[in-house]
Amino acid sequence: MEDTEKLVENGLLYDFYGSLLTKHQQKIYEEAVYEDLSLGEIADLEGISRQAVHDLLKRTTAILEKYEKNLGLVERFGRIRKETEALRQGAGAEADSSRLAEMMKTIADRIDEEIK
Repeated sequence: MEDTEKLVENGLLYDFYGSLLTKHQQKIYEEAVYEDLSLGEIADLEGISRQAVHDLLKRTTAILEKYEKNLGLVERFGRIRKETEALRQGAGAEADSSRLAEMMKTIADRIDEEIK
């Protein structure tokens, strides 16, 4: 996975599950992911070692990934986004109204299934 894709994935994981972390985990994770601070910079700010920062980030990432594995909210969100994009594209496409209506009904049904 590319660095940019990993950053986006980590950001989404944090957006969905970050509130389940301790305040300390949240602060360190935000400094690393959102503020793009180095391990050394975070260590200096927090008064801890670089190794402690590294270990905390590794554990926090594992926690977020475990939440996603068990709950699947980020994956579900992605599927719903794809379906709504398909609706937008269908609404803008030149198609006969019966075909468009059927496509929109199918997508709406899939979205309903996702949110149940």
